[in-house]
Amino acid sequence: MPSPSVLLLADLIRRPSVTPAEEGVLDVLEAFLTPLGFVCTRLRFEGDGSYPVDNLFATLKADAPGPHLLFAGHTDVVSPGDVAAWTHDPFSGEIIDGVMWGRGATDMKSGVAAFCGAMAQLVGDGGLERGTVSLAITNDEEADAVNGTKKLLEWATSQGHSFDFAIVGEPSSFERFGDSIKIGRRGSLSGRITVSGKQGHVAYPRRANNPMPVLARLVEALYVPLDTGTEHFQPSNLEVTTIDTGNPTANVIPARGELRFNIRFNDTWTGETLKAEIERRIAAFDAQGCTIGFEVMGPISRCFISPPEGHVAHLCEVMEEINGIAPALSTIGGTSDARFIADYCPVVECGLIGATMHQVDERVPVADVDRLAGLYATFVARFLAKGRS
Repeated sequence: MPSPSVLLLADLIRRPSVTPAEEGVLDVLEAFLTPLGFVCTRLRFEGDGSYPVDNLFATLKADAPGPHLLFAGHTDVVSPGDVAAWTHDPFSGEIIDGVMWGRGATDMKSGVAAFCGAMAQLVGDGGLERGTVSLAITNDEEADAVNGTKKLLEWATSQGHSFDFAIVGEPSSFERFGDSIKIGRRGSLSGRITVSGKQGHVAYPRRANNPMPVLARLVEALYVPLDTGTEHFQPSNLEVTTIDTGNPTANVIPARGELRFNIRFNDTWTGETLKAEIERRIAAFDAQGCTIGFEVMGPISRCFISPPEGHVAHLCEVMEEINGIAPALSTIGGTSDARFIADYCPVVECGLIGATMHQVDERVPVADVDRLAGLYATFVARFLAKGRS
């Protein structure tokens, strides 16, 4: 008989909750958590230029005072793409030879299911009697991330909740279960640079001013290294992602061109200092009579790091005891909702191997789901027993 974590994961996968469609996935979680004693609150946020999003905040508070652990995760998934390309239905939650198939099997319905399964185990043996455990679950991590975790935590804080430590159940392992946790993330800044010249006929270039050579030289200026890395982070990197004029005609010099780029930056920078550095490079550039404009596109995600001591070290001790290896402390990869949680308490990402996330035939060994649930249960019990020290 599959464990409660595995059964819950299958039930979650069967809800095709492609961002931001909720499709009953939060109902499944509420039905699982409420009998365990969790008080569940459903919150729908909207506005700020994004679509409405359904979220769930669940909390179980012991009678005696103690530390407060937050688990955060998301139930939304990316589109499965071409369903015909899948070996098994992406929303079946089918188990074949000990492997569960489906969109969200690793990213990250498995993390959510494993943590909920750990709660069921701890409620049964009294492991939740010395503190408070809360779950912040959003259905908007894979897309805009505007009406999800950020607003959910703002609401929780307004209700008097404060947190001592947080775990996000994102896939964090690389080759072997438990070989890595993420204690920080680089920041992200996206920008657009426009170069305006003068349109003209290609046979009479002196009557025009082509912005394309300026754009080409700008790329070289942008690719000058930003830094050499820091203690916990690799060097910041800027990548130009598109150069475009929108010009369909071969014999017309365009009047305008633009390039877009993204920077993943370490703790050498803040969003503001990085923006100023790009502006400095543009100001020092010879525009050859063209006009150059720059704007930041979308919100800037800040860089953060959680101290390796304290609760992080305690988690590493538990992981080494269970897995036989000490996890590497990593900061690589893209952004996650941990960037919002870092404003409230130390946070780590601790989950499964992410090899198949966002791919066709996303899948997970069910034994790994049970191992993750066991890891969560052991850590939570010791975290609460250890107190705030």
